[in-house]
Amino acid sequence: MSGFDFLAYWHQGDLVSHFIAITLFVMSILSWTVMILKASRLVRLRTMAVAARLHFWSARSWGDGLNALGSRIHNPFYDLALTGEAASTHQMHRSELQDKLDPSAWLARCLKDILDEHNDNTQAGMAVLASVGSTAPFVGLFGTVWGIYHALHVIGVSGQASLSQVAGPVGESLIMTAFGLFVAIPAVLGYNAIARRNKALMSKLGRFANDLHAYFLTGSRVEVHRDGAESGGTVTATQLHAAARG
Repeated sequence: MSGFDFLAYWHQGDLVSHFIAITLFVMSILSWTVMILKASRLVRLRTMAVAARLHFWSARSWGDGLNALGSRIHNPFYDLALTGEAASTHQMHRSELQDKLDPSAWLARCLKDILDEHNDNTQAGMAVLASVGSTAPFVGLFGTVWGIYHALHVIGVSGQASLSQVAGPVGESLIMTAFGLFVAIPAVLGYNAIARRNKALMSKLGRFANDLHAYFLTGSRVEVHRDGAESGGTVTATQLHAAARG
């Protein structure tokens, strides 16, 4: 649609149609802003996950391992490592009241608090995408209904339904329908893609936390030996905890 057509539509619209168009425009800006910010954060966290998997456990010392995790700012892997170290150190200096506290449960609880905190961070902004994706089509539909009302009003006032008289309001209603879909479809696709990446990230954080849990209890992370390259499978938290306690 050319700029002239859009200006013609804007000038022939009333206050309600202008408000609907502005609302859809703001919803589109919000959804794209959230998607861009979330995508950039996921790319950065993916780099952190690679560093944690390839360099942290192969470091010569604990300090080198922390440095291998990269930036400390908004780094969930770094936060998990520091929290595990602090929880383990605190457990060594426990009082008589803390003697009944299981070291494994205490460490797991501290690590879980960090996981929950970063899980909340990964969900930030997702409600915006969900709201835009679910409501934008209906906002556009309301604009469509309003445009059809204009067309019927013109027919009622003039007493005749010529194409020149109803073309403007009908075109307005079609534009609103397209605009609503244009706003909703990227928001829905972005929500699904980001939710899938968030789930994969939390899975990596969970595995890293499980390895830290085993490391602070036994002195080494749990290594999984598979029979062959094709024998896949994952190690659950229950298996890691059992191996650490055994």
